[in-house]
Amino acid sequence: MRLRRTRTRTFRTPARTSPAALIASLASAALLLGGCSAPAADVARTQLVALPKATPAELSSYYGQKLRWRSCGVPGFECSTMRAPLDYAKPGAGDVRLAVARKKATGPGKRLGSLLVNPGGPGGSAIGYLQQYAGIGYPAEVRARYDMVAVDPRGVARSEPVECLDGREMDAYTQTDMTPDDQKETDTLVAAYKRFAEGCGADAPKLLRHVSTVEAARDMDVLRAALGDPKLTYVGASYGTFLGATYAGLFPDRVGRLVLDGAMDPSLTARQMNLDQTAGFETAFQSFAKDCVRHTDCFMSGGPAKVGSGLKAFFRRLDAHPIPTGDADGRKLGEALATTGVIAAMYDESSWEQLREALSAAIRENDGSGLLVLADSYYERDSKGRYANLMFANAAVNCLDLPPAYSTPDEIRAALPAFEKASPVFGEGMGWASLNCAYWPVRATGAPHRITAEGSAPILVVGTLRDPATPYRWAQALAAQLSAGRLLTYDGDGHTAYGRGSSCIDSTINTYLLRGTVPPTDKRCS
Repeated sequence: MRLRRTRTRTFRTPARTSPAALIASLASAALLLGGCSAPAADVARTQLVALPKATPAELSSYYGQKLRWRSCGVPGFECSTMRAPLDYAKPGAGDVRLAVARKKATGPGKRLGSLLVNPGGPGGSAIGYLQQYAGIGYPAEVRARYDMVAVDPRGVARSEPVECLDGREMDAYTQTDMTPDDQKETDTLVAAYKRFAEGCGADAPKLLRHVSTVEAARDMDVLRAALGDPKLTYVGASYGTFLGATYAGLFPDRVGRLVLDGAMDPSLTARQMNLDQTAGFETAFQSFAKDCVRHTDCFMSGGPAKVGSGLKAFFRRLDAHPIPTGDADGRKLGEALATTGVIAAMYDESSWEQLREALSAAIRENDGSGLLVLADSYYERDSKGRYANLMFANAAVNCLDLPPAYSTPDEIRAALPAFEKASPVFGEGMGWASLNCAYWPVRATGAPHRITAEGSAPILVVGTLRDPATPYRWAQALAAQLSAGRLLTYDGDGHTAYGRGSSCIDSTINTYLLRGTVPPTDKRCS
C-alpha cells in the first residue's frame, strides 16, 4: 500500500449501524512519515511557541476581509473564497485562495457561533465532509446552535489542489510492489517514489513550500476573524487533531471549545510514529481475526493466529501471481492493492463483513474484485479511473511537516525487523512505505515538538483503545502535553470515537460543545 491515510465515517447509533462512508485521509501524515534524526530527548524539549497576541499590521487586510457568500449548488449550504498569504513571513509575496463553506445554525436556541470541522488527512476535503456528513449528520442539537463551517486547507480539494500524477500513472503507482525481493524490485519502488515526487514538484513548485500544518492553522485563525468569532470552536479527527492542537499552540488565547478525536502526538519522531501505527494496525487486525473465526464465511478455519498466517501467505502468492478482478481498465489484484484493501477495512469494524466476503472470494474463488473495491475507496479512485487529490495533498503536507524517516533503501532494510515485530502481517509493507518522503523536492520545514497551549480554555482529547491509525497512547500523550487537556477514552475498535454508536461518547462531546462542560478526569465510555 502507499501512504497511510486517516478516514472519516458517518454518525451511528446503536439502533442503526451504517458503514463508514466518507474517506478523508489516512496517510503517512505523521501517520507514516519521516523521522527526525534528533534524539528523542531533544525532541521532548522542543515546544511550539505561541504567536504574539496582536495581529501584525501586514496581515490586517487578511484579517479584515469580508466573506461573500453564494450558493454552493448543494441545498442548505453557502460557499465563499478566503484570501491568505502564501508565505506568512512575506505577506506581500502573493496570496493563496481557500474555499470555505457553511450551513447556518438551524435553531431553535441561541446561536453559539461557528463550528469549524476537519476530517483529517492531511488531504481530506473538509468541505466535502461538511456537505456530505457533518452539516447534515452531526447531532441536531449541535447543528441547531452552530453555523457548521469548513475550509479546505491549502493544497487540498477546492483550495488550489496539488496534483502529481494522472489516473493511469496513479494506477501504476498504487500497484507498485511494496515488498521488494531483490535489487530490481527495490529500484522499481524507488523510481515510483521519485516519479510521484517529481510530479508534485512540477505541478506546484511555489505552493509546495507552503502547505505546512502551521500555515494551515494560521489560515484557520484568519477564517475565525472573517467569520466574526472571538474564539475558535472546532472538531478535528485524526490528522485534524494535529491541526487543531497546532492552532491551540499558536493561539492559546483564542481557543474556544476544541474536540480532538483520534489524537496524534506531535512530540514523536516520524520513525516512532510509523512503528506505533504499524503496531496499531496489527492490534486492529487481531480484533478482526478474532471476529472472523466466529463466522462461517471466514476465509480461514482455526484460531486467530491462522487468520494472520493465512493472510500473509495469500499476500505472498499475490506477489508472484496477481488474480483477476474484472476491472474495466485491466487491473489485477496484486499484493500491493490487496494489502491496501485489507488496511482500508481496519478503520471501521462495520467493514469487517465486507472484508470477510472479499477475502473469501479472492482466496477461494480467485476473484479479486472485492478487495479492489476496498483499495479504490482508500485511494479515492472513481469508476472512471480518476483520483481525488487526497494522496497528493497528503504527501505534500507530510513531507513538509517532518523530515523523511529514512533516506535510503539500506536504512529501510535495517529497520524491517522492528516493523515486522510490530506487525507480522503488515510490517514489511509499512516499513517500505516509510521511504515515501526521501525523494521529496522540497526540504521539510517542521520538526517534532510538544504542544502545551499555555493559557488556553479546556481542550477535549478523545482516544479509542484499539484505534489502528492513531494509537490510544497518542491521545494520552497529547492530553498530558496540553496545559488544559482533558482525556476522554472510548473502549472500542476502529478509528475515532465521535458518532460511532457510543451514547456515552456522543453525549459527553455534545455537552462540551453546547455548554463548555468538560468530563471528569479520565472518563471512559464503551
